[in-house]
Amino acid sequence: MTVHFPFQNSYSALPDSFFARVAPTPVAAPRLIKLNRPLAVQLGLDPDLLETPEGAAILAGKTVPAGADPIAMAYAGHQFGQFVPQLGDGRAILLGEVIDSDGIRRDIQLKGSGPTPFSRRGDGRAALGPVLREYIVSEAMHALGIPTTRSLAAVVTGEHVIRETALPGAVLTRVASSHIRVGTFQFFAVRRDTEAIRRLADHVIARHYPELVGAERPYHALLAGVVARQADLVARWLLVGFIHGVMNTDNSSISGETIDYGPCAFMDAYNPSQVFSSIDEMGRYAYANQPRIALWNLTRLAECLLPLFSDEQEKAVAEAQDILGAFSDQFSAAYQAGLRRKVGLFTERDGDDALIQDLLDAMAKNQADFTLTFRKLGDAAVDDSADARAQFMEPATFDEWAGRWRARIALEPQGATERQVAMHAVNPMFIPRNHRVEAVIQAAVNDDNYAPFEELVKVLAEPFEDQPHYAAYADPPLPDQRVLRTFCGT
Repeated sequence: MTVHFPFQNSYSALPDSFFARVAPTPVAAPRLIKLNRPLAVQLGLDPDLLETPEGAAILAGKTVPAGADPIAMAYAGHQFGQFVPQLGDGRAILLGEVIDSDGIRRDIQLKGSGPTPFSRRGDGRAALGPVLREYIVSEAMHALGIPTTRSLAAVVTGEHVIRETALPGAVLTRVASSHIRVGTFQFFAVRRDTEAIRRLADHVIARHYPELVGAERPYHALLAGVVARQADLVARWLLVGFIHGVMNTDNSSISGETIDYGPCAFMDAYNPSQVFSSIDEMGRYAYANQPRIALWNLTRLAECLLPLFSDEQEKAVAEAQDILGAFSDQFSAAYQAGLRRKVGLFTERDGDDALIQDLLDAMAKNQADFTLTFRKLGDAAVDDSADARAQFMEPATFDEWAGRWRARIALEPQGATERQVAMHAVNPMFIPRNHRVEAVIQAAVNDDNYAPFEELVKVLAEPFEDQPHYAAYADPPLPDQRVLRTFCGT
């Protein structure tokens, strides 16, 4: 049998200015190292056939499947605040789109599949390490319930890529609701192509915001919809200690999904100023800056949409500012509600926000592990001797706060066990800790050993379960295991 992709492509039917048609560059000896079988089934694909040599060849870009219409998408973007009028898919090729089992249109894209007209003298390839990192983290984010692109497969190419040294080459098959970014709108805005902006906005509304079709002011409603999704998304990031690393406008998805896992990382010790990305020297995308940057990116989107709002510039700007003004309240509402759930509060009372902020301040001062503090707090809801206090350099600091917390939860009707279950449902035991990710990458790159990678992926698929057999995966790094810098991988 032949591998069949039920493509129903729409983006490639847009005008040629939206993309460049380009086929993946064949590779020498593709070998499948990981297939996400449940995701394959959801996409209407046969996982058994994808695991054959024919399937590996398709997932590596050596063979283009029937019905594909491979393109590299055009976009611009602000990179660390500096505008670049043309970026585009420099090492990724969109094979096409399928309708999944939930009726959702999904892109299937090969990342690391060779040069495109947007490669800017790059080789268009990906090294094995960044491919494994994106597979691990994107699937972990999905398991954590955070909107994200997904990873369908990872394939080694049988070739090397040259970075600081020769590294094994690989291709990631990425799945997304779409790969349309704020930077996609910027690409046409800088060219003053209002008709293209309108075509793109109409495509986005039909694809991601169908409830807006026929709205009286659809483009205003589109901006409001993207603002709401981004506010919720960034709140979710903060609630699990995630730091994107490169929140450029070309990495800001219109669909509200997390996209482009380059130098991303999860915090160990809580530090609002935490930065891991080696290229973020000024801390622009530090943990606590992410809401502000999201609004900055959304403001760039609003600028692109102004010609669709009104012919009167002042009127259009005022209307956009009004929509953008909702971001702060929407983010705060999502974030504070999430924090209340994390500390086991079912209701909202005056003083709750201050109580939670006191905990965060104490965690920062005491270098308490973000993930374990909240997880152990769930245990403390039923057992006064639970070791949440062990996360603090000065346990008495936690004891003082815990006394006020216990007095607060005593005002609610829920029982201790019910509270613990609810807290454990939102406070993961397992996250992709940086030292664990680096360890599995090194095993794969240096020894062609994927057993640690498989085990980590398995553990992270159930982040809210205790999994006693894998308890060590919850441990923070020892001092000599700490990862202080993460890298983009381009």
